[in-house]
Amino acid sequence: MCTAGVAVDGGAATGGADTADSGAAAAPSSTALNPPQVAISINSPEIIKQPKEVDWRRYLQWILTPALSAVTGLILYYQGPWYGVATLYASLIATLLVRPGWRWFYIAAVTTPRDTVALFAYIRVLMFIKRQERKNLNIGDIFEANVARQPDKLAIVSESQQWTFRQVNEHSNRVANVFHSHGYKKGDVVGLLLENRAEFVATWLGLSKIGVITPLINTNLRGASLQHSITVGQCTALIYGANFRSAVMDIAKDLPAHVGLYQFNDEATQEIVASEGLSQGLAQQLNGLLETAAKDKVAAGASRADHHDKLVYIYTSGTTGLPKAAVITHSRYFFIAAGIHYTLGFKDQDVFYTPLPLYHTAGGVMSIGQALLFGSTVVVRKKFSASGYFSDCSRFQCTVGQYIGEMARYILATPSAPHDRQHQVRMVFGNGLRPQIWPQFVERYGIKKVGEFYGATEGNANIMNNDSTVGAIGFVSRILPQIYPISIIKADPHTGEPLRNSKGLCERCEADEPGVFIGKIVRGNPCREFLGYVDQKASSKKVVHDVFSKGDMAFISGDLLVADERGYLYFKDRTGDTFRWKGENVSTSEVEAQLSNLAGYKDVIVYGVSVPHTEGRAGMAAIYDPAREVKVTQLGEELANALPNYARPQFLRFLRRIDLTGTFKLRKVELQQQGFNPELIEDELYYVQSDGVYAPLTLSVYERILRNELRF
Repeated sequence: MCTAGVAVDGGAATGGADTADSGAAAAPSSTALNPPQVAISINSPEIIKQPKEVDWRRYLQWILTPALSAVTGLILYYQGPWYGVATLYASLIATLLVRPGWRWFYIAAVTTPRDTVALFAYIRVLMFIKRQERKNLNIGDIFEANVARQPDKLAIVSESQQWTFRQVNEHSNRVANVFHSHGYKKGDVVGLLLENRAEFVATWLGLSKIGVITPLINTNLRGASLQHSITVGQCTALIYGANFRSAVMDIAKDLPAHVGLYQFNDEATQEIVASEGLSQGLAQQLNGLLETAAKDKVAAGASRADHHDKLVYIYTSGTTGLPKAAVITHSRYFFIAAGIHYTLGFKDQDVFYTPLPLYHTAGGVMSIGQALLFGSTVVVRKKFSASGYFSDCSRFQCTVGQYIGEMARYILATPSAPHDRQHQVRMVFGNGLRPQIWPQFVERYGIKKVGEFYGATEGNANIMNNDSTVGAIGFVSRILPQIYPISIIKADPHTGEPLRNSKGLCERCEADEPGVFIGKIVRGNPCREFLGYVDQKASSKKVVHDVFSKGDMAFISGDLLVADERGYLYFKDRTGDTFRWKGENVSTSEVEAQLSNLAGYKDVIVYGVSVPHTEGRAGMAAIYDPAREVKVTQLGEELANALPNYARPQFLRFLRRIDLTGTFKLRKVELQQQGFNPELIEDELYYVQSDGVYAPLTLSVYERILRNELRF
């Protein structure tokens, strides 16, 4: 929504990768590389008809290699071994100078330090995971070892809470014992709808101790989206905070009868409201049950999770449809948390600050995982505050801060303050820090290192920028690309569909050529495994077959990336029917369905448009309403109740005519190109104001947006 001037505070905390999440990742703006568009398919007649170019370097190599080998043998025979060795090295260098050429030596020289650091980190990650796998350890086992080592150290801190490792463990044991006594066992699913607080972590951790899987539900969801998240996760029960009671009760009658409800209250005496349609007629008060449960250990006879068992579900919108539940196993949690720990050089004594929601991978795995697995302290916040970010870091003596791109922009927009430099933060990490503000951010706040990462919650193609290269979201080694098998392949930039050659295989992109990012799938390898979603049909859509050889498979991200000559990767754009706004993936099909219902089942087209000075793409909805029957004020109120903030269209356009394809699909490419420019559009245009009300978008308003006087 639009606000005049510079926003200092605001915006719900949101996270990345996720792609869940986790995060899937927040998309930075296009880099200054200005790469060309995706190349024509190799199957195109224009390419096939071209005469084949002779690779003279290859022929020269074939001639030089045996010739130099023969010379080496003769010198070795007549002059002695040292002359032979010297000549052997000379022949090797000469061969490499021919192919791949002298440029390869230069690239190898400048990227070897980066690649070496990453290689050693990757080895440490694999060793860490292998140790846990060999002993069949789960997240709870490692956490309890940290509790035994440092019971009174602070584990999770917030504005109103300071919980030690002992307190988190005791609460988790109470949760485990309550649900064990209620008959829940390994493989059961209990949803969690709770704001950022210590009990959030302790609750799912406790459930994991008896093998129960916990879907972490987005607290912004309401109505059909919330109901869908509960049912698609196959929940047999739901734990929800008192702040979400009305949202739960609104859908309670539509939930399956077997779903038990447990309300967690801030105060034990808080009212619990009965809901018609529930089998027992009343949600159970969880606080009272926890008070009487044993806290020292989990009851004997309770089931236990194994290393490869499912731990939590983290929801992501994917490319189409309602939220999908991405599977996170114990081993996957180990890999994500340990991967970023070793790659970015975290320390066990670090104090982490995350204002991101804990139901996303970024906050809930990458940051919280540092406490659970490595014994660090994590400071959480219920809602992100731009002006409070570095003051919180100073107050809690944080050494590592987490962000998403929008957050960095909000923070940078705040007035200068003493705490800008009066803090101990040595590093920030996250996803989506725009290259346009990256240098200003690190300069103003004195940040020595930025760890930018990219990945999807459900995917296996996760990358990190470990040397603070501005704008890069990660890299692939130019020397040893086989170590971490990720690639950028040629694809249709609009659909994301891979382009294939005459053999039916995919083609790797050259440097500075954008394409779709993929990660090779290797079964049984926690680093390369693709766990996908609870919905196996949805999972199959994220897998591409016959990539570089017949029978191989890869996870396809749906994002267009581009690599430079040194292997640094940069985000280019998103493909398909998804755009990113306020750190969240927005599914156009879901918004279209909701909006069409509210607009009297009229044709609706939803798409993302670029707004100057703003990260991501803002939602815009084009409604076919030639008779102008839709009441804008009423529609705005209904949208506020039906959709979370980030999914509500920032612009409305009421179409007088509509364009269909030959298969009766709505065209949106031309609408996207026109954006919200009233000079190009004769239809009525509206934009959402800071109070959530839609107002006419005139030429003067449009010019204010271009001048950055109206912010979204």
